[in-house]
Amino acid sequence: MRVNKAWRRVISLALVMALVLSAVPALAQSGVSWNALTPEQQDVLKRFSKKWETLTPEKQERLERGATRWLKMTPEERERAKRRMERWKKMTPEEREKARKRYEEFKKLPPEEQERIRAARRKFRELPADKKKELRERWQKMTPEERERFRQSFRDNATQGP
Repeated sequence: MRVNKAWRRVISLALVMALVLSAVPALAQSGVSWNALTPEQQDVLKRFSKKWETLTPEKQERLERGATRWLKMTPEERERAKRRMERWKKMTPEEREKARKRYEEFKKLPPEEQERIRAARRKFRELPADKKKELRERWQKMTPEERERFRQSFRDNATQGP
C-alpha cells in the first residue's frame, strides 16, 4: 500500500511537471507576429521578413519599436540616423563598448545635466568646420587630468547659468 501511494505521488508530480513545462514555451513566445505589423512597419523591416519568426520575441519587439520611431522621424532626422548607423558599423568592438558605457553614464545624469550636455553638443555642431577641428585637436592633446578639469569647469559654468 505504501508503494502505491509513493508511485501515485511520483506520477502526479510528473504530470504536474509536464503541464508546467508544456506551458513555458507558450509563455516565452509572445513577441510580435509579422502580420501584426502595419504595412509601413513591414516595409521598414522588410529585410527581416524571411527570418522574422526565428527572431527572439525581444528582438522582434525592439525592431517594432525602432520601425515606429523611424516612421515618426523627419527626413533630416532619418539622414542623421543613417550617418550614425554607418559610424557605428565602422567602430571596433572596443569603441562600441566605450560608447555604450558613456551612454549608460549619460543616462544616470540628472535631466538638467543631460540637457546642458545636449545644448553644448548642439552648439558644437553649429560651429564652423575649422573651429571644430581646432577644438578636437586641443582635446586630443589634453591629459586625462586636464580633460577632467575642463569637464568640471564646464559643469561649474553650466550650473551658474548665463
